[in-house]
Amino acid sequence: MATKFETFAALHVPGDPVVLYNIWDVGSAQAVAAAGAKALATGSHPVGDASGFGDAQQVPLDYVFDNARRIVNAVDLPLTVDFESAYSADPKAGAANVARLKETGAVGCNFEDQVIGGEGLHPLDLQVKRIEAIRRAVGSDFFINARTDLFLKTQTYDDALVGKVVERGKAFADAGASGFFVPRLSDPKQIERVVREVPLPLNVIAFPGAPDKKVWADAGVARISHGPFPHRALMAKLTEMARDAID
Repeated sequence: MATKFETFAALHVPGDPVVLYNIWDVGSAQAVAAAGAKALATGSHPVGDASGFGDAQQVPLDYVFDNARRIVNAVDLPLTVDFESAYSADPKAGAANVARLKETGAVGCNFEDQVIGGEGLHPLDLQVKRIEAIRRAVGSDFFINARTDLFLKTQTYDDALVGKVVERGKAFADAGASGFFVPRLSDPKQIERVVREVPLPLNVIAFPGAPDKKVWADAGVARISHGPFPHRALMAKLTEMARDAID
């Protein structure tokens, strides 16, 4: 019988992407599971917003771990956690934090390269060391979804930028990453290049105005996340319902 780690990894099929409709707590996890989800994924922004702490690693680590553990215990689906930048720029400390996350029962995490609370991205050589340290700490089965925020740091989505994305993706793969996440990458031709040149299943994020899921599937995407948008839509609907009740 396949483990949750193996089940989750097998869902990443280029051309037939697993859809992760991001959650933030047990209630949202149960709702998404009831919709037929094959796996669950927290989003750091909705967790931060729902808990009142905010995004960008403001949610205390113990809260992150407790929240993950509650979701794992409540819903029998693989759970991956948006762990931002592992709560430390230091490779050893960040790896220790991810090892603690694995102990909650999570099967994987997102791990990004932007400098939390600072400017820009971590140098590529440092990010490679961080991924290598995480892999050593968690073993071979944990799904490290290595994220680059290059597309989030500019408005110029040209071939040169895609080249930098590919460079990072290849380096992340060599360092032991399981998947490659490029938020805001959306153009099918650019996606095809990344899929062709980076030997990792590609994760993109759905956003208002993004291409249809089939377009991305045809380009070779293996995973589609929804980030903060489900939580935002639900809160907007709640406000509307409350307004109707109050008026």
